[in-house]
Amino acid sequence: MSTTELLKGAAELFPDEVVTSAHVRHLDLPFNSGRFALITLDNGFDHTKPTTFGPASLANLSIAIDQVEKEASAGEIVGVGITGKPFIFAVGADLKGVELLKNHSDALAIGKGGHEVFKRLAQIGVPTFGYYNGAAMGGGVEVGLHCSYRTVSASLPAFSLPEVFLGLVPGWGGCTLLPNLIGADKAVTVIIENSLNQNKQLKGGQVYDLGIADALFEGADFLEQSLLWTAAVLKGEIAVERPAIDRGEAWDQAVARGRSVADSKVHGAAPAAYRALDIIAGAKDGDLQKGYDAEDVALADLIMGGELRSGIYAFNLVQKRGKRPAGAPDKSLARPVTKVGVVGAGLMASQLALLFLRRLEVPVVLTDIDQERVDKGVGYVHGEIDKLLLKGRVNQDKANRLKALVTGVLDKAEGFSDADFIIEAVFEEIGVKQQVFAEVEAVAPAHAILATNTSSLSVTEMASKLKNPERVVGFHFFNPVAILPLLEIVRGEQTDDVSLATAFGVAKKLKKTAVLVKDAPAFVVNRILTRFMGEIQNVIDEGTSVEVAEKAVEPLGLPMSPLVLLELVGPAIGLHVSETLNRAFPDRFTVSPNLAAVVKAGKRGFYVYDSGKPELDPEVAALLKQGDVALSEEQVRDRVLDAVAQEIGLMLDEGVVAEAQDIDLCLITGAGWPFHLGGVTPYLDREGVSERVNGKRFLEAGVASVPV
Repeated sequence: MSTTELLKGAAELFPDEVVTSAHVRHLDLPFNSGRFALITLDNGFDHTKPTTFGPASLANLSIAIDQVEKEASAGEIVGVGITGKPFIFAVGADLKGVELLKNHSDALAIGKGGHEVFKRLAQIGVPTFGYYNGAAMGGGVEVGLHCSYRTVSASLPAFSLPEVFLGLVPGWGGCTLLPNLIGADKAVTVIIENSLNQNKQLKGGQVYDLGIADALFEGADFLEQSLLWTAAVLKGEIAVERPAIDRGEAWDQAVARGRSVADSKVHGAAPAAYRALDIIAGAKDGDLQKGYDAEDVALADLIMGGELRSGIYAFNLVQKRGKRPAGAPDKSLARPVTKVGVVGAGLMASQLALLFLRRLEVPVVLTDIDQERVDKGVGYVHGEIDKLLLKGRVNQDKANRLKALVTGVLDKAEGFSDADFIIEAVFEEIGVKQQVFAEVEAVAPAHAILATNTSSLSVTEMASKLKNPERVVGFHFFNPVAILPLLEIVRGEQTDDVSLATAFGVAKKLKKTAVLVKDAPAFVVNRILTRFMGEIQNVIDEGTSVEVAEKAVEPLGLPMSPLVLLELVGPAIGLHVSETLNRAFPDRFTVSPNLAAVVKAGKRGFYVYDSGKPELDPEVAALLKQGDVALSEEQVRDRVLDAVAQEIGLMLDEGVVAEAQDIDLCLITGAGWPFHLGGVTPYLDREGVSERVNGKRFLEAGVASVPV
């Protein structure tokens, strides 16, 4: 089957493809170097919209290559370049179409179609040049890898092969060409390690340093400089030299390192990383076609798998639903925020002050019970700004301006009398928070929003003694504040639309993923995690070993084990939340006597790390009092998953969030749960847990799964 026929058949499977055009224009290169053909990828949208490759887009590129092939064979051109529209090179396959594929043969056609088009760039008969002028991901990176030479813009903000992160492999040459270009170890870093590290992006300079690009030019005149460089290469004035690739033991060690990285991140729970590593291992002999064939098969297998469908579902949640929160009021109701008050000056409060300062760039004032605490909080913010200055993230003028905007006072009347948005981050006890809000209400202007960073307490109860409870809203961040995107915005029973709209407006300026949550105990993430971790603690209390309990959930591929997560959160906080939920739902949430003993003993976790890896602390082991019911890993896993499925079902029945999608969005952005789980509900559906526990799926068939 010809490339044209292959793509024509595949195009029927992508009815909503945003088609990318491939325009050819001709240039006379400098220094009388000859006539040059430049292909520009452009999907016709504004410059913020990404350029993608679906079957019709690949067909357009193939037509452009037809033209330059003829010109090359006729001796009319001396070279071919490919670049993108301003600020965007190309960001890979059209995922909207991929998730619609229903059978293996269609998925195989997509892989083969991409390969057949991209390979032609290496077969034109004249040197080819990839000009990475802007964001390049996935297939966008791979089309450039098929060129003879590459340049990259120093201002390029994002460059990656993110497929493993989503549940795929770089399937249009990435797994095969990249290790043969820069060596297996560097390729493993880009394809495996960066992808599994929350899809870490490379900057232009890093792309050059890795050897992916042969030249680095500033963004302002990137294309002009690239063409000058191209002319010099074609005239032989610049010789591109690349280091020899070590195809011996170093290659095998790189693949082994990649497997260790994959094991540490997904624990064998998702196949994509391991399939990619198999292809990288097979690319050692430099047989490109064998590598391309392996990519085609892996791509088709993974497209038809649940992990990829869950990955696309999760990606869409973050990129679409996360930017248009379900249930958010009309944004026109939001009030402007020109000054922020923070009650408290501890670590959490100081992190919040820093975030508001950096994103809103308005005056931020902290208060606390004594001057020492206030000074420490302001000092923390100043210190973090100094770090940004040292890293070149801000210049001296901006650093000085930001520092001048943050102040600390003891008198709330002095600090908050003209504040528009005041958030408390004090001790997690309802009486303390009620007292704080009463003091704030007495001095704050009538229009000010009063926000609470509570992790589990009732927003309604917190506001119940105020004159104006309608302006109180939950604004629950996750730690570390600068890293985790989620912001649970909690509507109390009397919270009005203006306060809620203002909260969502602030969240957007803070660049957070906001999810509207009903005022229910522990809201979303903490409620699910507490039920999840509570079952782990229950089986340990009943007699299952810590090791078995921890290993039981490894197949989920979570970012960390339950007890390591408890250590990160803090056992005392974990105990407090479990006590809160036990009071609300005593039939489902228990308070572990062993956890209480650990907290009473002042232990910061269950493990010690003297050997460099986590081992059960002997002092904690001595505290544990266990029964005689020891479960297997499979029994523990079933029990934990059943508990989570039950709790999510109840939360949806209670209307804690609008839909299951919001549960998943919260777990992905607030707890770092992996894309290959889709948060959690696609996994529970796929494993049959949802129907076993609740009698029905959380998501309709075809959502985060193969269409029926």
